[in-house]
Amino acid sequence: MPGLLRGIARTAAVAGTATAVSNRVSRRQAGRWAEQEQPEQPVQEVAPPATSDPMTDKLAQLKDLGELKAQGVLSEAEFEQQKAKILQS
Repeated sequence: MPGLLRGIARTAAVAGTATAVSNRVSRRQAGRWAEQEQPEQPVQEVAPPATSDPMTDKLAQLKDLGELKAQGVLSEAEFEQQKAKILQS
């Protein structure tokens, strides 16, 4: 009987260790894949172009703002806030 319990305990310890190692490897690999899928995007600032027509300036800024939103750089709330600033100026 003690030999049987010792064998069961050893099997449980080996299985538990193997499960822990396997889970750790899976998490590390998933983290590496996530890093490869989403490369860092440089932060772009919305700056007014060097034109003299105020309407052209606003249109260009709104276009740039829309592109940043489409790229996922700006959230919907950030987009609306910046759009309001551009339209008020």
